[in-house]
Amino acid sequence: MIGFYNYTVILTYVGIVAGMAGIIAAANGNTFVAILCLIFAGVCDMFDGTVAKTRKRTPVEKSFGVWIDSLSDLVCFGLLPAFIGFSIGMNRGYYYFIMSVYVLAALIRLAYYGVTELERQSTSESERVAYDGLPVTTAALIFPVVYCFKNILTPDFFPPVYALLLACTALAFVARFKVKKLKKNGMIAVSFIGALILIFVIIAR
Repeated sequence: MIGFYNYTVILTYVGIVAGMAGIIAAANGNTFVAILCLIFAGVCDMFDGTVAKTRKRTPVEKSFGVWIDSLSDLVCFGLLPAFIGFSIGMNRGYYYFIMSVYVLAALIRLAYYGVTELERQSTSESERVAYDGLPVTTAALIFPVVYCFKNILTPDFFPPVYALLLACTALAFVARFKVKKLKKNGMIAVSFIGALILIFVIIAR
């Protein structure tokens, strides 16, 4: 079979399955499950790079890892948040436009990252220290946080708030500013924050 199936890509594959499960849940109106899938996909993405570095990979395997990670991110953190918007009531023409802009911004950013990362790897052995623009994977934190406020906001007011957040996040994806890449301590901190968000999401159900 074509492709690679060693343990370095397993978390990426698990993540995209979670993303697909979340899309199906959102399409059926089960926003809570969709949000849980988004968080789980974020956990998989956070650690897949760490796992991949434990094995010496060929240049082809590294390139495959970059592209498969970007494609997974498009499903999990591009399409899934848009489908979550649909599940909460973003079902009008202007909402479709905002969701489309969000997915397009995620696509552009991921493609740009893939090209620049492969170019960087071909000229340098050092690790990336910063990203251009807001990483798409931050969607795994941003949208679960706003979901926690769904019981505070009225049903008519929640979709516009979510739509505004989609638009702002889309802009941040393609804006030209630097975001430092998380190191070990940063990953621990984000994991702790993610655990707190998960607790609040369950409470807000």
